[in-house]
Amino acid sequence: MTKHRRFAILAVCTANICRSPMIEVLLRAELDPVLFEVASAGVQGWDREPMDTMAAMELMRLGHSPGAFRSHAIDSYLVDSADLILTATKSHRSEVLAMNPRALRRTFTLVEFAALCEKVEGAYPTALVAEAARQRSLAPAEVDIGDPYRRSPEVHRQTADQIAEAVRTVGARLNALAHVP
Repeated sequence: MTKHRRFAILAVCTANICRSPMIEVLLRAELDPVLFEVASAGVQGWDREPMDTMAAMELMRLGHSPGAFRSHAIDSYLVDSADLILTATKSHRSEVLAMNPRALRRTFTLVEFAALCEKVEGAYPTALVAEAARQRSLAPAEVDIGDPYRRSPEVHRQTADQIAEAVRTVGARLNALAHVP
């Protein structure tokens, strides 16, 4: 992996106040900050809004602080500069691809990419992303993370746990590949 530029990951959901901020915070905690950078955005972009209170509470339950998070609307710069784009749903993935169809080979749902991390090989992070794109058919059919916004605490907990599990898988694999000599 190049020592001059960090591997950039973009997490995407609807408003960037629940799912993608959780993905961002959890991935940032898992990944080596010298080698990786993580951001998030929303396809219906609420701009500069705080994280949803329930999502923030779930992050705290998982041992992480939401910090001073503020939402961002997705834009072409974020899409074009990301080495890996992880969306909450297939619909979000489609919206990213509507902005830039060339992003197809580096855009996955989080659950889809986590499953592929366990099935495909790659010598370094960009190679893993490329191989995951080639082997996308190996991913499970159900890869969406449901929207917990304005739903019960139980739904928020299930969503946070689903995200945390997928992030652990992705984070472990990317860190391992990034530290290969």
